[in-house]
Amino acid sequence: MAQFARTHLPTLKKTASYYVLHITVAALVAYAVTGDLFMSLTLSLLEPTVQAVAFFFHEKAWESASRRQDQPTDPDRAAFQAG
Repeated sequence: MAQFARTHLPTLKKTASYYVLHITVAALVAYAVTGDLFMSLTLSLLEPTVQAVAFFFHEKAWESASRRQDQPTDPDRAAFQAG
């Protein structure tokens, strides 16, 4: 687990900051709708928690797609570029 955290530290930090922002916005919106502080805090925790986990994997998928796009698909071209 520690190796995983070290390897993905920038994405984990980005995910954590997004999580805090999302909870804050969700709590404010829920409070505006319900007028109940306890209810707004309760409602604001579930969805952003699931969303933060989904965001992490979404970010990893985009990084993977970007790496694949940067790699040549033609084996002859790859051999030529390698030297």
